[in-house]
Amino acid sequence: MGFWQKTCLIFFTAMGVELGGALIGALAAVLTNQPPLKTMAVLAADLKIWAIVAAIGGTFTTIEVLEIGILKGQLGTVAKQLIFILSAFWGAHTGFWLVNGLAGGR
Repeated sequence: MGFWQKTCLIFFTAMGVELGGALIGALAAVLTNQPPLKTMAVLAADLKIWAIVAAIGGTFTTIEVLEIGILKGQLGTVAKQLIFILSAFWGAHTGFWLVNGLAGGR
């Protein structure tokens, strides 16, 4: 898989974790007589870090690659990992933004 394909996959995976988690959580809120929109907004905030971790495939591999890249002077590898992390963050934040817009949040 190429660099840009992987970056795109990471972005949409993070966004999907946010959207899917919030929507399924809203379904659970309906079944338990809780306010679904408020639950969606709370879940979106709580899921943000987990969406990032899930999208990059766990943190240990990323940290290990960053460590090896820094210690061996492979700045290209470090830059790629940082772009993957930023892509995951942007995907999670986009999902968070969409859920809050749908739920009438900020």
